[in-house]
Amino acid sequence: MTTILLFGDSNTHGTAPLERLGEGRRFGRDIRWTGHLGRALGPEVELIEEGHPGRTTVHDDPIEGEHRNGWRMLPAILESHAPLDIVVIMLGTNDFKARYAVTAMDVALSVERLAKLVRASQSGPEGRAPALLLVAPPPVEEVGCLKGMFTGGAAKSRGLAAELAIVAARLGAGFLDAGAHLAVSPLDGVHFEPEGHAALGRAMADALRPMIGSQGG
Repeated sequence: MTTILLFGDSNTHGTAPLERLGEGRRFGRDIRWTGHLGRALGPEVELIEEGHPGRTTVHDDPIEGEHRNGWRMLPAILESHAPLDIVVIMLGTNDFKARYAVTAMDVALSVERLAKLVRASQSGPEGRAPALLLVAPPPVEEVGCLKGMFTGGAAKSRGLAAELAIVAARLGAGFLDAGAHLAVSPLDGVHFEPEGHAALGRAMADALRPMIGSQGG
């Protein structure tokens, strides 16, 4: 059995595109990309879904709370689910909210901090470090009810994949550019439509299969 932690935000949680703020609709397991991934990889792979709406890489959210900070939450999550063969990190979307005022390079370096935390955690089998897959989420669009929240984020987020690819190469981690496989919903510019979830599930499966083989799973 291979165990994979999927550490992300609302798009790992499966939040549906929003027509208005305050909605909390979540796609079912059969629609979420994590469900597609599970079916593609089969029963010998255990997927742990750790998607939290609003989660950032390393920032305390001054409006929605410090518990949205992935850096704060990740150590406990690694310990509670160990041993883990692979950790997938897909974060960065929420960092492009105007309230954080960061660049694409800043976001990639923040993901690197999380990756180094995983590497130092000894949360893999026999106290080793888990393998890592870093995923650049699709660029955001400034539309719909989230437009004001992400002011300036559309342009900045388009630079993340290139910056994160550099980080992944430096760490010797796997890398996937999700934006090469899907786009965000035109409804709110952040979340994925069902067909986007299906596409991401397929792309994730293709990226993870070689890693599973290298883990002996």
